Amino acid sequence: MRLDKLLKLILRIVLIIVLPIVLFKTFQYFSKAAPTKANIVVDARKLSGFINPNWKALAQGGEEKGVRMLEKVIPEVAELYPRYIRIDHIYDYYDVVSVNNGQLTFNWQKLDDTVCDIYHTGAKPFFSLGYMPPDISDDGSLISKPKNWNDWSLIVQETIERYSGKNTRLCGQVSGSWFEDVYYEVWNEPDLETFGKWSLYGSNKDYKTLYYYSVLGANKAQNVRRFMIGGPVTTAAYQNWFKVFADYILTKNLRVDFLSWHHYSKNPDDFYQDINNLNQWLKDDKYIRFRHLPKIISEWGYDSNPNPIADTDIGAAHTIASIRNLIEQQVEMGFAFEIKDGQTPSWGILNSSGQKKPRYFALQLLNLLDRARLQLNGEGTYVKAVASSSYNKTTVILVNYDQANNNTELVPLTVNNLSGGNYQIKETRLDGNITSTNIQVPGTSLSKSVLMPANSVVAIEVIKL
Repeated sequence: MRLDKLLKLILRIVLIIVLPIVLFKTFQYFSKAAPTKANIVVDARKLSGFINPNWKALAQGGEEKGVRMLEKVIPEVAELYPRYIRIDHIYDYYDVVSVNNGQLTFNWQKLDDTVCDIYHTGAKPFFSLGYMPPDISDDGSLISKPKNWNDWSLIVQETIERYSGKNTRLCGQVSGSWFEDVYYEVWNEPDLETFGKWSLYGSNKDYKTLYYYSVLGANKAQNVRRFMIGGPVTTAAYQNWFKVFADYILTKNLRVDFLSWHHYSKNPDDFYQDINNLNQWLKDDKYIRFRHLPKIISEWGYDSNPNPIADTDIGAAHTIASIRNLIEQQVEMGFAFEIKDGQTPSWGILNSSGQKKPRYFALQLLNLLDRARLQLNGEGTYVKAVASSSYNKTTVILVNYDQANNNTELVPLTVNNLSGGNYQIKETRLDGNITSTNIQVPGTSLSKSVLMPANSVVAIEVIKL
């Protein structure tokens, strides 16, 4: 073959292989370079559903044994109006269980103190049942099965009778309905090596057995108010865990009042998938009872490891963008992890001395929302929004979440179907800066532009005077 023909052939082959790749990369580049800008339009009279305040759920991890982590931050936590506060390490960090002369004995004082701190914030407790008391553990560790499963059942029974008892009185004044609808979650992240690497398939440490004896203890609880027990509280929503767990529940005809798992992701869109996945996995008719159970993410956040970025405005914007999706997915509760740091920075919305971080203020802004959700259009690639209505107020929360911290937009905001008259426009920023103006709306629409730097959060309240 002549050299010029050979070169032409090589060039043709290169073009066939390389050109599509170049075109695809070029398309990707320009797609990223030109994100869709937001143009938010809210209809003040058109409801799109109801907002369940699922962000009013906070989790405190076991940062320091023997320390009442919430005792000195009760006012700060109360300002967020939590419905539930989740705690773990309830048996090992609070020295609840011991064995004397072969008999289980219980000392609730230390755990009572923390539970009272929870009640003083205005919340109810959500207990993670764990870890294994060393005195009954098969090998003395906190993450092993018990020597005698009946001992574990008794511990669960006594716990529920203590904190859901009809005659229980705590903190000198807490009684009655405060003990209604307390949650008991069986273990914490059983699939994780750190917490025991429990199996689903009949091994020496089978989570199904752990759940069975937990429910056995719950069913034996006497003179108690309505309570909730559930699981499997895995590190993420895994298909095999939920299907095997559900099949076991059906086979044994066991009680389960909620399904729970954890979720950490830097991408808020990932929080769209969990409920959709669960509904797909449990779509068979035999699983109908599970589809209607409350779905609870009992820990969630930006990163499963301590990450300083989570303590910045990026973490705050991530919080709003993620909760917007959890509202959309109708998650019953999403427990932000966690309330307070230990001695070293971790996942807290408060540092160890109680100083508020940006994610704290993000959760606080969400409390401006009312229950009636309004129809909203015009979200962009980065700027998302959620809107609500009360009898005299329309609230819109805008968030510009951008991990690269580059995107800035001047966002047009229009609120339609208002009644004419005088209005107060109140604008609250993440840093607490509030501006307020009074205007007259002669027609039925109000328009304004909102400057949204990267990772900013703004609440706009349109209040009829």
